[in-house]
Amino acid sequence: MLLIRCPYCGLRDESEFSCGGEADIARPLEPETLSDAEWADYVFMRTNTKGRFKEQWVHTHGCGRWFTLVRHTVSHEHGETGVFGGVAPEAGG
Repeated sequence: MLLIRCPYCGLRDESEFSCGGEADIARPLEPETLSDAEWADYVFMRTNTKGRFKEQWVHTHGCGRWFTLVRHTVSHEHGETGVFGGVAPEAGG
């Protein structure tokens, strides 16, 4: 069992969460100017890092909020969590 710390709810079982993939991918400012190949690169291509990797997660069966989590893709050990657009309140238990 893997425990994940939600920055809003605290430590919870991994079954409560869903991974949204790589974090910090910026949407193109003018997507209508992209070629099909450039758009496909934005939509489908990811770094697939081996080691520490920043991902976005959602607490699906909890508060429903999105946050970032740094996870080691081989060992699944995870480190710091972050929030989008601000500071999370003190997380409970």
